Amino acid sequence: MSDQREILAQWSQSQGNLRRFLEERVMPPLDDDAQRTAGRAAAAAAVEETFGINIDDFALGVDSVGGAFETAGRQKITPPDPEIPQDTEAAAFFDVDNTLIQGSSLILLAQGLFKKRFITLSELAPALHKQIRYRVSGSENADDIAEGREQALAVVKGKSVAELKQACREIVDNRMLEKSYADTIELAAMHLAAGQQVWLVSATPVQIGQALAETLGFTGALGTVAEEKDGKFTGRLVGDILHGPGKKHAVAALAALQQLDLSKCTAYSDSINDLPMLEMVGSPVAINPDRALRKHAKAQGWAVRDYRSVRRVVRAGVVPAVLAVAGVWWWRRRG
Repeated sequence: MSDQREILAQWSQSQGNLRRFLEERVMPPLDDDAQRTAGRAAAAAAVEETFGINIDDFALGVDSVGGAFETAGRQKITPPDPEIPQDTEAAAFFDVDNTLIQGSSLILLAQGLFKKRFITLSELAPALHKQIRYRVSGSENADDIAEGREQALAVVKGKSVAELKQACREIVDNRMLEKSYADTIELAAMHLAAGQQVWLVSATPVQIGQALAETLGFTGALGTVAEEKDGKFTGRLVGDILHGPGKKHAVAALAALQQLDLSKCTAYSDSINDLPMLEMVGSPVAINPDRALRKHAKAQGWAVRDYRSVRRVVRAGVVPAVLAVAGVWWWRRRG
């Protein structure tokens, strides 16, 4: 197992360049075909045994993690406290929406970008419509997720990376922190005090997660990464969209890179869609769970924590959704 963890760590450090990894690290020089075949088999076996996923999904996760590191400019946004002994094999992974903050970080981001004139109402409305439909129905449609991803990439294409990062920091400071769950932040602080890494893992743009992580003093954040070139977004995706299985792929890649023992790790989420990530760690925890996750967590004997209040849900969830519905209706009538 230690040999496999070393192999996967080396691959992750090469940032997913599979050909170079297979040719230079896994196997000694052979002829090209034999080297690629034997090397891929060794890497695939290590990935399958360690994480229960195939090598192509792992490669997507490596790309996502590498993209997140490149966006942040470093692997860890907040370095560990030198006064605290580090538990180097343990980490905690936190979902963002309804786990760390009340409601949808994507809606808050979109509203903030609209106010700053970074995006237009016509660009904003389709994304809001899908988010509202999800919030009302409580379920996510795979086609909606794929279409929403394409729309989001099209919206940011050609726009300034620096401007988006600055906008994310302002939105976190001015909007998101007031919607955060203090109890969830206390849980994260407990992990940090125990010398463990704390990572946010969210399908929303990685810049918003990294702004949250920096403000809250967390180790870092993984999120959906849009490709950058010459300071602008290209409109293409790097790695996975971090939703459902995508989170598992990214956490597997991060665990390989940091040489974490997932049996010693903890994951927190509100959604049944994050079951792949929750099931890969030793201590899964349901926070503010939806009905399906609550049922599953109870059946499995997982910890369940609920930090919601009726008043807060109404104020921060239903009212903004109603206003957003009205805005989408107005936009469609106008068109």
